[in-house]
Amino acid sequence: MRLTVAGIARMKAKGERIAMLTCYDHASALIAERAGLRFLLVGDSLGQVMLGHGSTIPVTLDDMIHHSAAVARGAPESLIVADLPFLTYASADQAVLSARRLMQEGRCHAVKLEGGAPVLGVVEHLVSLGVPVMGHLGFTPQAANQIGVRVQAKTAAPAAELIRDALALERAGAFAIVLELVPIELAAEVSKRLTIPTIGIGAGPGCDGQVQVWHDVLGLHDHPPFRHAGRYGEIGKAIETALAGYAGDVVSGAFPTEANGASIDASVIAEAAALVDGQASASALVDDRA
Repeated sequence: MRLTVAGIARMKAKGERIAMLTCYDHASALIAERAGLRFLLVGDSLGQVMLGHGSTIPVTLDDMIHHSAAVARGAPESLIVADLPFLTYASADQAVLSARRLMQEGRCHAVKLEGGAPVLGVVEHLVSLGVPVMGHLGFTPQAANQIGVRVQAKTAAPAAELIRDALALERAGAFAIVLELVPIELAAEVSKRLTIPTIGIGAGPGCDGQVQVWHDVLGLHDHPPFRHAGRYGEIGKAIETALAGYAGDVVSGAFPTEANGASIDASVIAEAAALVDGQASASALVDDRA
C-alpha cells in the first residue's frame, strides 16, 4: 500500500522518525523503494546534480515533470513530493496551473514550495483545491541569490519570524515543512510547536525526520560532502573503477569474447555470402547491358 500524507501525519503523532530522500530517475526510485525509503522528494536540486546548473534557478516546470514522472514509474508505493520550480507559483492562479501539470503529468502526490508569509495565500488556495503542499523554510535555494548559502535565523528576530512562518504554514494547510540550514535549537523549537512533521536538512536531530540528497548519501560527487550531509557510500569511486575496467578490456580486446554473443553455423554464413555475391553479379550484368 502506498504511503500517504495521512500516513506521514500518523508517524509524527506516534513519534516515529521519518526518512526522506531526493530521487530524480526511474532506476534510483526502484532502488530507493526496495531499500525501504517510501517518502521521496523530486527536488529542483536536480538542476545541479542532474543537469549541471550552478543553482536551482534554471530548472523549468517541464524539467520537474519529466523527472517526477520517471520517479513515479519506479516507486509505486512511495509518497512522491515534487518541487514547484522558481517563479512558477508567484500567484495563486499560476500555482494552480503549475501544480496541475506537476501532479497530472508528473504523477507526484504533493508539491513543495519555498517561503513563509509571502506564499501563505498560495498554500491555502492549493490546499483548498485538494493539492497536498509541503512548506520549506530556513535556507530556501530559490532565493540563494538574495539570502546567500548560509545558516539562517541565527538571531532572535529572524528566529521568531521563522517560528511564526512555520505556524502560519501549518494553519494554511501544509502537511509538512522542510527546515534547511537553521540552528538545531531553533529547528527543535519549531518541531515542538507544530502538529505537522518537520523534515530537516542541516537542521540537527530535533526535527521529526530528515531529507538528504541522493548524490550526497552515495558519494557521487568528487567534492567533500557538506557538513549536514550523511555519506553512506562511495559509489562514485566504484562506478569510476568499473567504467575504467570496461574501457580497458575493450581496448585490450579482452571484451567482448565469443561467450558474450550468439553463434550460427558457418554454412549459414556461406549461404548468405553466396546470395549477396550472386545478387551483386546479377546487378553488374544488368549495368553492363544498359
